[in-house]
Amino acid sequence: MIHTEKLIKKYGNKTALSIEGLTINKNEVIGLVGNNGAGKTTFLSLLLDLIQATEGSINIKETPVSKSEEWKKFTGSFLDDSFLVPFMTSFEYLEFVSKLHQWDKGDLDEFLEQTKSFYGDDFLTGKKMIKDLSKGNKNKTGILGALIGNPEIIILDEPFANLDPTSQQWLRLKIQKLAEDGVTAIVSSHDLQHVTGISSRIVMLEDGQIVKDVDNTESTLEELEAYFGAKISEETI
Repeated sequence: MIHTEKLIKKYGNKTALSIEGLTINKNEVIGLVGNNGAGKTTFLSLLLDLIQATEGSINIKETPVSKSEEWKKFTGSFLDDSFLVPFMTSFEYLEFVSKLHQWDKGDLDEFLEQTKSFYGDDFLTGKKMIKDLSKGNKNKTGILGALIGNPEIIILDEPFANLDPTSQQWLRLKIQKLAEDGVTAIVSSHDLQHVTGISSRIVMLEDGQIVKDVDNTESTLEELEAYFGAKISEETI
């Protein structure tokens, strides 16, 4: 489904990312973990062709992402507020995205009814522009936009941040349901409990390199907590 080969991204003399190779298969849920500066957002930005690789390649369905836009038709993503249109309301933005996917009003209405438990009763009825929304509601808007169009691939960066507990749980169950239906998901998160709760596989980055790539098991959360906990000394607390 997704394959990277000898992927390198440099900023001047600093290497932000260096991945020898990574293959992500259909209907896998990849939990991407690592501390700030580990290279997670750089990797996702390369995957979405938002920045250019210094070396190497990323292919989706055997096609380089930098040489074709075909993959965009079946890929939903939300990394940060820059994906949104600040002077639209949430409903206007979702309507805009739905039209890009050639949905009619009935398709959007059905989608919004099905996802109502995620965004709540009054989320889409207000006239606030996206730029004036809380961080949580901005995230909800972007996540909903990423789900429009029945994507085959979902890419989300810190999707659980600033969401209320009900919305977090809805999103966890939604991602798992999508994977059961054949969707491939890549979810970057600092929240180890959330990411191990949804993922079939964990990929850990450190200093721009993959240091762990394992199937998610019952012991994975404990192992991750021990790994990151080992970086803390008693003197720093």
